[in-house]
Amino acid sequence: MENFTPEIQADIKAVSNIPVVSSILEVICRTTGMGFSAVARVTDEKWICCAVRDEIQFGLEPGGELVLESTICHEIRQTGHGVIIDHVALDAHFRNHHTPAMYGFQSYISIPIVKKNGQFFGTLCAIDPHPHVLNTPATISMFKLFAELIAFHMDSADQLAISEKKLREERETAELRDQFIAILGHDLLNPVGAVLNVAQLLLRIPSDERVTRMANIVQDSAYRMKALIENILDFARGRLGEGIILNRKDNEPLENMLTNVLTELRIIWPNRTIETNFDLTMPVNCDGRRIAQLLSNILGNALSHGEKDMPVNVEATSNNSGFTLSVTNSGDKIPAVVMERLFHPFYRGEVEPHKEGLGLGLYISSEIARAHGGTLTVKSTEQHTCFTLWLPAC
Repeated sequence: MENFTPEIQADIKAVSNIPVVSSILEVICRTTGMGFSAVARVTDEKWICCAVRDEIQFGLEPGGELVLESTICHEIRQTGHGVIIDHVALDAHFRNHHTPAMYGFQSYISIPIVKKNGQFFGTLCAIDPHPHVLNTPATISMFKLFAELIAFHMDSADQLAISEKKLREERETAELRDQFIAILGHDLLNPVGAVLNVAQLLLRIPSDERVTRMANIVQDSAYRMKALIENILDFARGRLGEGIILNRKDNEPLENMLTNVLTELRIIWPNRTIETNFDLTMPVNCDGRRIAQLLSNILGNALSHGEKDMPVNVEATSNNSGFTLSVTNSGDKIPAVVMERLFHPFYRGEVEPHKEGLGLGLYISSEIARAHGGTLTVKSTEQHTCFTLWLPAC
């Protein structure tokens, strides 16, 4: 079998792994009186024995070959119809056929084995040097039933192989996911945090204007890298892992956490005005860190795309019905085609130079809202664009 292609070797193995094949071949011989029965793989180039019961010393074993053109199975493959011969010498069509003369049989039956996808696999066949009554409804039905049973087992084996392959791929994906998340969460985020800390230390040390300017550049870049890594990390967890993880608390110091975001972004955007209006009279059951992350994403987006000489307004309220957080900026209306995909991952629309990103910020923000059982919506007019988070009271 070493000379066969991997596909043919796999086909021979697949038939040999079907437990009932040997019983089928034995039943065929006992029921019909035939001395030889086999399952053959028939291609456009080869006839290969996959399984055999040989009581007449025909001489074939699994893996054995016959010249394709010397077989009747070659014709069956072309027509798709079985052939049944009770007595070759009395059969007008086959008494002068080269195959019976070459192999010395007088009775013959061969039924196609066709897989579920319509692929012709081969034949279930039997021969004997003596005449036998084969062309009966009972015998033909038996052969067709056995051929379908063999095809069913092979299709099941194919599906099992596909399932096992998918399982291996899923395990590999899971390992890759864990490695990927570990790299994002530690190997990249920690060095970026160190760079950010150094930049902030440099800004506290009295120095000339050139050093201060470079420290600001390093700080701003570190903030952006940190935000990008956190968004990729959340995306990886959402698509490859367990999704957005929440640590909800009833009494989060939400106003302080939102104020920290404002302070951070005011450092990054020193020339922009951010106006706030907080009215958090009721405690909010939420993951404060995630809400702060959401604010950072949508506020950063507003600062990046809004009118430079107009303030950005941030409002937060909580009452008996729930919690609302909105960010409003002046600027052009978001086109309808952009609005349709605004919360899709990796969608950035048209971006200006030096504003490129991964297009994950709004997607992650919408996932944070969804994880809380809330919504993140956007309204855009010719004058203003407003993103609004709403969380229902728990």
